[in-house]
Amino acid sequence: MGIWIALAVIAIIVIIWINAYNGLVKARMYTQESWSQIDVQLKRRNDLIPNLLETVKGYARFEKSTLENVVALRNQIAQVPDADHQQKMDLSDKLSANLKSIFAVAESYPDLKASQQYEKLMEELTNTENKIAYSRQLFNSSVASYNTKLQTFPTNIVASVHGFKPAKFLETPEAEKAQTKVSFDDQGL
Repeated sequence: MGIWIALAVIAIIVIIWINAYNGLVKARMYTQESWSQIDVQLKRRNDLIPNLLETVKGYARFEKSTLENVVALRNQIAQVPDADHQQKMDLSDKLSANLKSIFAVAESYPDLKASQQYEKLMEELTNTENKIAYSRQLFNSSVASYNTKLQTFPTNIVASVHGFKPAKFLETPEAEKAQTKVSFDDQGL
């Protein structure tokens, strides 16, 4: 009778161990998949940029440095190792800021703003930027879930035995965290 109880306890421990291990693997995969979604959207944006630049180039010759910055950042993103998520997102944030400068050019050129090609590209880029933002949120949620499993009992024991390492959250750059200063002049109020 005692041997059956011992075997039952061992079987329960093995089942718990297997479930914990499989849960960790699944959480790690969700984290990797969510990063892949970000990577897909970054590639999509990088594929749209040359078309946008060609459309804008004829109107905004004086914005040459902005156009060159966009191309340089796009190329830098492509060279960042896949494992360096934070550097890729930092460069992506800089690229987004430069793209906003290009979007502002359209305000100065009504013909460009009215161009169907430009409008289509702007819509595609805006949708892509929104998808990147959503994908970042999904990635950080996946990281939180995975890291929580790494720190809770009994999966923390399984994780340490099998060498699971915590994933890093994508962080918002300090420049984006800074408060925007707003001033009101006496004439406007």
